Amino acid sequence: MADESAFDKKKAHRAKHAGRKAEKKKKKHAVDQSNLSARQRNSKAFAIQSAVRAERKFRRREDVIAKKQHIPQVDKTPVESPPIVVAIVGPPRVGKTTLINNLIKSFIKTNVTSTNGPITIVTSKKRRLTLIECNNDINSMIDIAKCADLVLLLCDASFGFEMEIFEFLNICQVHGMPKIMGVLTHLDMIKNAKTLKTTKKTLKHRFWTEVYPGAKLFYLSGIVHGEYLRNEIKNLARFISVMKFRPLSWRSTHAYLLADRLEDITSQETIRKDPKVNRDVVLYGYVRGVPLMKESMVHIAGVGDMKISELSYLPDPCPLPSSEKKRHLMERERQIYAPFSGVGGIVYDKDAVYIELKGSHSHKHEDEETNEKKALLKNVVDTKETVDEQMQESGFKLFSGGAVIYPEMMKDDEYLQHNKIQTKSNSDDDSSDESSSEREEESDNDSGIDQSEKDVFDKTKLPWEDNSGSEQDDDSDDSDTINDNMKVSNENFENEGDFDTKWKEKLSEKATDAYYERQRTSKNIMKLVYGDFDIGNKTKQKQEQSDDNSDSDEEEIGGLFKKVTHTQKKKQKEKEKLDLDECSFFYSLDKPNVRDWSSENNKQYLMNCFVTGKRSADEDASELLKLDDASDGDDEDLYGDFEDLETGEKHTADESKDPQVEIGTKRKAEPTKSEILDKKLKLKAKFDAEYDNPDDHRIKGDHSYYESLKAEALKQSELNKSVFENLDNGLRIEVEGFRPGLYVRMLFKNMSSEFVTNFDSSYPILIGALNMAEQNIGFVSCKVKKHRWYKKILKTNDPLIISLGWRRFQTLPIYSKIEDDLKCRYLKYTPEHVTCNMHFYGPITPQNTGFLALQTVNNNPNEIKQLGFRIAATGSVNEINKSTQIVKKLKLVGTPLKIYKKTAFIKDMFTSTLEVAKFEGARIKTVSGIRGQIKKALNKPEGAFRATFEDKILMSDIIFCRTWFKVDVTKFYAPVVNLLLPVGEKNAWQGMKTKGQLKRERNIQNEANTDSMYTEVIREAKVFKPLTIPKTLQKGLPYRFKPKLKTTTLSGNDPKNKMKERIAVVKSPYEQKVTNVMKMLKTNYEKKKEVQKEATAERLKMHKKQQEEEEWRRIKRQKELKKKICRHLSKMGNKKKTQM
Repeated sequence: MADESAFDKKKAHRAKHAGRKAEKKKKKHAVDQSNLSARQRNSKAFAIQSAVRAERKFRRREDVIAKKQHIPQVDKTPVESPPIVVAIVGPPRVGKTTLINNLIKSFIKTNVTSTNGPITIVTSKKRRLTLIECNNDINSMIDIAKCADLVLLLCDASFGFEMEIFEFLNICQVHGMPKIMGVLTHLDMIKNAKTLKTTKKTLKHRFWTEVYPGAKLFYLSGIVHGEYLRNEIKNLARFISVMKFRPLSWRSTHAYLLADRLEDITSQETIRKDPKVNRDVVLYGYVRGVPLMKESMVHIAGVGDMKISELSYLPDPCPLPSSEKKRHLMERERQIYAPFSGVGGIVYDKDAVYIELKGSHSHKHEDEETNEKKALLKNVVDTKETVDEQMQESGFKLFSGGAVIYPEMMKDDEYLQHNKIQTKSNSDDDSSDESSSEREEESDNDSGIDQSEKDVFDKTKLPWEDNSGSEQDDDSDDSDTINDNMKVSNENFENEGDFDTKWKEKLSEKATDAYYERQRTSKNIMKLVYGDFDIGNKTKQKQEQSDDNSDSDEEEIGGLFKKVTHTQKKKQKEKEKLDLDECSFFYSLDKPNVRDWSSENNKQYLMNCFVTGKRSADEDASELLKLDDASDGDDEDLYGDFEDLETGEKHTADESKDPQVEIGTKRKAEPTKSEILDKKLKLKAKFDAEYDNPDDHRIKGDHSYYESLKAEALKQSELNKSVFENLDNGLRIEVEGFRPGLYVRMLFKNMSSEFVTNFDSSYPILIGALNMAEQNIGFVSCKVKKHRWYKKILKTNDPLIISLGWRRFQTLPIYSKIEDDLKCRYLKYTPEHVTCNMHFYGPITPQNTGFLALQTVNNNPNEIKQLGFRIAATGSVNEINKSTQIVKKLKLVGTPLKIYKKTAFIKDMFTSTLEVAKFEGARIKTVSGIRGQIKKALNKPEGAFRATFEDKILMSDIIFCRTWFKVDVTKFYAPVVNLLLPVGEKNAWQGMKTKGQLKRERNIQNEANTDSMYTEVIREAKVFKPLTIPKTLQKGLPYRFKPKLKTTTLSGNDPKNKMKERIAVVKSPYEQKVTNVMKMLKTNYEKKKEVQKEATAERLKMHKKQQEEEEWRRIKRQKELKKKICRHLSKMGNKKKTQM
């Protein structure tokens, strides 16, 4: 039976791994790999092969990302940003004007004849450029570097970089580095291709050294028909169009503008009487940097500090194209605005209208629009009647079906005639106030703010009414005007029958409704705060009056009294309640919703506002702690029984007590376990998303901090833009100021006449706003370093021209060095290659503001050739002090008068007893280093004193006392006013001169001071007394230390005295001749021996050389023989091998 059961057993099913069915199943369960990445399809191919290589690769990638990152800054650029200032800088005759003309032609397809001053052009739908050429003057370079956003630095490639380029780069580094692009011109002067390539490479690397590695350098290969190649200019224009800019620290905290238009509005009669009278000058330009306030002081570079008399904004003379969706900027929308160059269209101003005539050939290109304008102009010219006569003959219709109204019809109207008489009498009474009101209206019209509000009440008057009284009526009389018109309309409604009166029906109601509608739509809290506080109160009263007038017909009693309605009683009660309770003095057009604080519910609201009040569950600390405990799942223990282990007191849960929710308090439902668990899961998921790797499991750097900084800066910039976005333009300017991008008109009164008479448009007019602290002048401390390229060292109290902030001024600096005890020690000269402190009297400027110093701004070629590099020093502001503490070392020298052991009397150090009394207790020292102290003054001689020393001094010692003397900074501040100089001398401003310059000019030579002359020092040898040792001491000394006076020999004679005892031998003349002959023979023999010795040495040298040559030949022969023997032996060995 066992065998049968074994045969009956069935085999297990084995699934097919091959064949059609198996392939179908595989396809059915297979994952669609079309959407998978290569890493997901084949993960092994992307696995890390080497951990070290992967770490290096990761580190390299992170380094590249970190180098690209900058600290995110809040974007303060407005929606309509001002034009980008592109400055073209370079030495003379490098092609600056040609480049500007080519760029303008490339952008707007227009030729410009002159390029004086700023030239503003529209280059794209969202970008405008202001091109300005920098002339060859250090003052212009400094002003351009302070306001330029992009600098095109031109260089003559055939000559190389000149000193002006390095000076300008140094100026830019100090005042905030703008974007700089180099342009090489005159490349066609280099004919050799290899030289051209080498020159390009050399100049490129030198440019990179000065700016930064990788700075853009363009090549303009040559000029064809007076223009650069079109493709090269187009390439340069593209780079300019896409350039991005980072805000600079000084410009992001100060408002400034580059004036592109100037007008002198001084009365011509005043100028005729006195040509040197101070002028009223108007400057125009785009606001840049931060918003410009009306009350701020400004500094005009090259003129000085000025107060803005009047500030208003004008329509943009070079606006961006309309905001419609377009592919590109149309040709006729491309604009240019350059008043100094005589380019631009019609410009509207408060004082005049300026029209461009477009030259003498403009009549050839006339179209329909110009013909229509000419026709209108011809009609005006051909007019033979005055405006008053035409007005008398003309009539008008108010409505299409109404009758025509003529001026003669008004003479029969009794009410209008009576009203005219009243207005005339009012005008006579208020004639004194008329001029002031007109001035106010003019200033208001100039600012361009809230004109609609001022003209609201003028519209309520009848159109044919005389306007003589409109100039006298103030805002306070407007409500009376409306009420008078309302009464007139009600009284004369039935009596008027001379002409059609249908249009007068409910005229007052329509006027008041229209006025209230306008006021309701323009309602703004900010207006109520800033300047228009009374509007809401007045309009509310007017509304009440209009409501009362609407039902006056029904409620009048006897035509004299009015019945008080229910609504009026209610309003009166509300007013009394407002007077009783304290509240903010604010009225809106709508009815104010005031709470009754006497009720219990409202009292409870007030109580909950304080610390002791009842809080909501999400704000109460105790409730939040309970929720934390509940999240651990111990809800039973939270409200259960517990025992205090310290006191032994038992606490039981009071289940019957149900906490009542008090009236007026906010209570939220307590979260359940599931809600708390969901909250925890969300927090965990957020934590995992931040700290775990994503699904692709690649190692990435943690850039979340940088991204959060960027998001924060972006959020702040959006918030800044949204704050004033919804305000109307006039009110926004009152609150925020004139924001960047607005084209403003600035009026300056009492400006020097030289600024207008000597005006030169090639010099930039930079107007920089001054913050509150920068308007003061005081002592400024800064760290400074002499420039390594400047030839001279700088001397204390020599006049120095400093460019700091917006200003350029001359001052007298004092250099010092901070000692270890934090005292500023006076230095006569600046140290080499080391920073030192500098104190000067000048404008207060914020810390860390960079500055540069020059000794002259004169453009005299001889001076420039002598100086070379003109920038003397650079530095930054340390701190601002009202007073300075600079001390100078002073040594007081004296000599001993009498010496008593360790006490001595010293003379010649002081001149009086009073001086000695001031220095009692001071430390003194001798030249040999013996220290002492001043004690008391002596009666005789005057100025002598007693001093004690640590050892006995000698009469030949010199005693000196080291003291510190305070040095005061000279209060000298002179602004550089180069724009007031005549046209040809603006680059020759000369300030205070040094004493050396004055002496050289006047050929004055100082007499030599004999004390300062170098003389030969003759020192007498010091003769010391012989050393005498007492005999008692000699006995105790060892033998080698005992003095040995006599030296004896065996013979008993001193060898030193041997020569003294010998007798001198005097030779006869014959013996002297013999001796001389023998000397001559001996000398001749010695010379002969020396010659023989030299000849022998030469012979030996030659012999040795011959032997070496023979030895070398012998060795060579031996080598040849060895080679032959070895070759013969090898042949014999080969023969034997073949035989075997």
